[in-house]
Amino acid sequence: MIGRGTVVKSIAGHDKNRFYLVLAREGDFALIADGAVRKLSAPKKKRLKHLRQTLTVIDPGTVLTDKALKAALRPFNTTETIDQEGGGILGKE
Repeated sequence: MIGRGTVVKSIAGHDKNRFYLVLAREGDFALIADGAVRKLSAPKKKRLKHLRQTLTVIDPGTVLTDKALKAALRPFNTTETIDQEGGGILGKE
């Protein structure tokens, strides 16, 4: 189950194949951020059916800044990972 602190992969939309951290859940939606494109101050609201959870959980209390969040997600959001699926935002880390 996708919950607060879960690292998720977007499987639909212009951000397809990018990884995010779930900051909160609101019914069938999750508020997600990655520290780069989507900042902690302005998370994206995305339907749960458009997200796939990973086995990684990060305590949201440990990533208090966009820089820390971006660093925590860096192993997931590499150029090779994004380009491999043929979508997402190329050249962004």
